[in-house]
Amino acid sequence: MPHVLRPTERERFRLTLNSDGRPHPVENLLSIGTLLCGLIAFTSTFFPGAYMVSSWFGALGFGGGLYSQYVSATTAERALNIVGIVASFVGVALGIARGGFVP
Repeated sequence: MPHVLRPTERERFRLTLNSDGRPHPVENLLSIGTLLCGLIAFTSTFFPGAYMVSSWFGALGFGGGLYSQYVSATTAERALNIVGIVASFVGVALGIARGGFVP
């Protein structure tokens, strides 16, 4: 058992959504798109005049995020989906509370 006595070399840290080793380009784009829509919807709630942006991006991110969660293949994609879905939901809820989808 000489491999136990030798110090092991640590593998370089890599940030990837393909933790299973196979590429998932469509699922990755859906996850990133969900996260971006959620971040836009959430951050636009801090500006009083941007309730329409918040409402539309929140609705788009929430619906797209649910589909993205359905077709996701890895845990990293699912984690991004959940963050994006929650941010989208908060964004659409606050956008609707401030005026909704129309001016």
